[in-house]
Amino acid sequence: MNLLYTEGLTREFGGIIAVSNVDFEVEEGLITGLIGPNGAGKTTCFNNMTGLDTPTKGKVFFKVNGEDKDITGWPAYKICRLGIARTFQNIRLFKELTVGENIMVGCHFKTGKSPFSGRFTNAIRSYVRMKDETEELYERTRKWMEFFNLAQFEYETAKNLPYGQQRELEIARAMASDPKLLFLDEPAAGMNPNETEDLMKTILRIRDLGVTVVLIEHDMRLVMQICDNITVLNYGQKIACGTPNDIKHDPQVIEAYLGKEDEE
Repeated sequence: MNLLYTEGLTREFGGIIAVSNVDFEVEEGLITGLIGPNGAGKTTCFNNMTGLDTPTKGKVFFKVNGEDKDITGWPAYKICRLGIARTFQNIRLFKELTVGENIMVGCHFKTGKSPFSGRFTNAIRSYVRMKDETEELYERTRKWMEFFNLAQFEYETAKNLPYGQQRELEIARAMASDPKLLFLDEPAAGMNPNETEDLMKTILRIRDLGVTVVLIEHDMRLVMQICDNITVLNYGQKIACGTPNDIKHDPQVIEAYLGKEDEE
């Protein structure tokens, strides 16, 4: 069952067509890869599916309560509250805040969902009730710090973490919003082999929680090892879709992106 899909997704910037008529499907419970050369339109697709940009043409659908809901052009904060979270190619942490505070920000994305959780209502509640909510918020924050092995850095300023842990913190903040679908934009960029190995295990653990994952990544070892399905873009157009084994042997993908192995 598709959790999210697009129909004819197109994004033009002046005379430049960054994404052209792309049909993209994300099957619930799986890890889907979106790959292609630099400039192929991958991040533009992400932006149009997560509310950071609006497609010129086409539609984006997300399954809500068993029905396909048209979320085309929705703002990012509404899409997040619906159950879609993301990270970015360039780390966008609140670098002057602590690790715990960054994750707590993610927890706050669900506030205002019910008539008893809005900020105005919170402001007029009793001190006792507010204290209970603060404790609950901290417990949720602590849960994600422990999941990502960041508990020991709770009071450390985010900018002081090693690069790989900053990446993990950004994913932790996204997970704190309790998503059904998580978009990861080049999560392994800049990581060393050990950090990449840890990241792969983390993504699989997230999938095991029941969260569907979509990732853009240039590390083909990571993509081929953990993705269930892969879609390939080139010059803004979809040129292939299938299992890692299908993609690895697809002539168009080899020509456009993977390259041919040197003959011995």
